Amino acid sequence: MNRPIVAVLIAGSLAVTGCAYNSSSANVYTASQAQREATVRMATVESVRVVRISSNDGQPSGLGAIGGGALGAVAGSAIGGGRGSIVTGIIGGIAGAVAGNTAENSLAMHDGLEITVRLDTGDLRAITQTATGEVFNAGDRVRLLSSGGVTRVTH
Repeated sequence: MNRPIVAVLIAGSLAVTGCAYNSSSANVYTASQAQREATVRMATVESVRVVRISSNDGQPSGLGAIGGGALGAVAGSAIGGGRGSIVTGIIGGIAGAVAGNTAENSLAMHDGLEITVRLDTGDLRAITQTATGEVFNAGDRVRLLSSGGVTRVTH
């Protein structure tokens, strides 16, 4: 098999694995969270604020840069001949790495909600979770489901 094709396949598979993320949605449970008892508290929504949630904690894995760099280098080296292809390969690799890193960071961002609630005890709590389309408005009665340090807000 041709080396450039192998490089493209490896880079592409690495880039795709960087797309996986851990959900902070109230609707998504991990296998270890399922079938566990959760504490339920009732509360009233005080305010809701739209936020962005980074699934990679603002720290890219590097897979986007590696994949983009490899693809850019292969594409760049196809331009020109001799020393020209080396130079365009290097330039393509750098440009691809920057583009891949930017793409990875963009894919890691998700819409979220910061929901501030007043518990029936009078205490205030703020919970941030992925936006799922469920609408929360000030004055809504909601449930807080807490288990293992994770709290979800639902109607």
